[in-house]
Amino acid sequence: MVIDAISNALTKQRAWDAVAGVVDPEIPVLTIADLGVLRDVTLNDGRVEVTITPTYSGCPAMNMIALEIELALERAGFRGSKIRTMLSPAWTTDWMSDDGRRKLRDYGIAPPIASTSRRALFGVEQVPCPQCGSGDTELLSEFGSTSCKALWRCKSCREPFDYFKCH
Repeated sequence: MVIDAISNALTKQRAWDAVAGVVDPEIPVLTIADLGVLRDVTLNDGRVEVTITPTYSGCPAMNMIALEIELALERAGFRGSKIRTMLSPAWTTDWMSDDGRRKLRDYGIAPPIASTSRRALFGVEQVPCPQCGSGDTELLSEFGSTSCKALWRCKSCREPFDYFKCH
């Protein structure tokens, strides 16, 4: 019984490790683990089940992510896996890892501001520029290069940049 529990834990960890490195097709510097899209990996009757939550309900990348998860599991020797999409609770930028936020900034995308900030409610949200660090920035468009990003510009260095929206 103890050996079975250890074996299951090791198998589950091996499956998690196999899928945690799957990258987001829209932001290839981030993995689904960085984003917090990877919610759970379980074993059910010897079959791996992976639970993912989209960054928003209409995210076009989810089909590609599910396919890449299946391929990653196949490469790791897992056959007949099941991918489950869970919409509730809804994904939040709070689920992003600190490493994922750093990767976004290094890639030139401003990471989301922590949701504990209430500044956005009062219209005074300031997003630091990922290029120069200045807080003197302005929103150009609520719609950026993908639906999960907005387009901002730094008033100091004059560079435009994407901001990963808070959800």
